[in-house]
Amino acid sequence: MKLYLVPTPIGNLEDITMRALRILREEVDVILAEDTRTSGNLLRHYNISKPMSAFHINNEHKVVRSFAERIQAGEKMALVTDAGTPAISDPGFLLVRECLRLGVEVECLPGATAFVPALVNSGLSADHFIFEGFLPHKKGRQTKLNEIANNKYTTILYESPFRLVKTLQQLIEVCGPERRVSVARELTKIYEENVRGTLTEVADYFSQKEVKGEIVIVLEGNDNEKLSVDNE
Repeated sequence: MKLYLVPTPIGNLEDITMRALRILREEVDVILAEDTRTSGNLLRHYNISKPMSAFHINNEHKVVRSFAERIQAGEKMALVTDAGTPAISDPGFLLVRECLRLGVEVECLPGATAFVPALVNSGLSADHFIFEGFLPHKKGRQTKLNEIANNKYTTILYESPFRLVKTLQQLIEVCGPERRVSVARELTKIYEENVRGTLTEVADYFSQKEVKGEIVIVLEGNDNEKLSVDNE
């Protein structure tokens, strides 16, 4: 009885490990997928034929216990997301928690995740950073923005293309126009784009174009010591 957490490519289908392919092809009875159509495309690309079941934000609380109990009874399952590592900004952690509660072994494979390449190629400090995932849409959003503005470490956010400009403008309000930021879009895909500069420069750039794809925002930390030196 085991649950495998299997990272899948965030864009380029070559970004999957040989171990991940072996697990999906040989070691599991069922693959739990965020979207069976999206994961089906990946499995067909690698000629993997395994039963799939849906596990996503709309059914997580209804099915999490039954899946965990099936694994406890002897089935081996792999959990995948549409892209990236399961349980990061998705409901996978609920299944992990339930499996651990039942004494089921959980094994996580290393692999693709969007925020790591976005951070590394941002040019901002990667020694210490905070991953916030998606900001709250309404309740608690302003509080979180203020918290991010005062954080001294690099902050990483996920955002939808439809809210990117609004979020950058809100960050300008709390951080000031000169805070440095890097926005990564469509990572590992044909139209990958990394835009770096001040918050004002990057917000102006994206306000003049149609934004598409998955977005990662990497924001410079609030270096109070540096600011105090600059103001002397």
